[in-house]
Amino acid sequence: MPILKSINAKNSRFLLILMMIIPWISLPLVGRSTIKRFLPATVFISLVVKIMNIIAEKRKWWWFYTSVHPKINGDIPFILGPYFICSLWVLKMTYGRFPLFLITNIIFHLLFAFPGIKFLKNLGIASLVRISSIQLVFILMIRAVLLYSFQFAKENLNFRFIPFREIQKKSANKEIL
Repeated sequence: MPILKSINAKNSRFLLILMMIIPWISLPLVGRSTIKRFLPATVFISLVVKIMNIIAEKRKWWWFYTSVHPKINGDIPFILGPYFICSLWVLKMTYGRFPLFLITNIIFHLLFAFPGIKFLKNLGIASLVRISSIQLVFILMIRAVLLYSFQFAKENLNFRFIPFREIQKKSANKEIL
């Protein structure tokens, strides 16, 4: 690990920027129809993650030491980079097969919670403070089930988005009659 000891804050910022950009290279491989299908669930869970990170920061569950910019929280590169794109990929590959979805997420979350957090701590990017790695896996799995549930509800409850123009047209037609 001598290489890790030579990484300073400037290099950590560079790694965060790379971590935020590199996953987006795979986006064209996901496919347009997959993006249209799973984007609402991915955006929803990304917002949930941001809200949870605000709560976690107040309760000191984990801490980000480095950020890409002083005015941007350290969690933003994780949310906009690997978390967002991985959510799309995992939904594409496993949606409709819930056991496979759970197994895939457990593997990813265990890899993030144990060697991943240790690696981030050694780089001076982030660390767990008041929760353990097992508790982090539990939180991550709750978010995964929430992601799947949102997508399931979206597809099976037949939500229909009615553009505002159609609502105006319908109300205008009623006034004419």
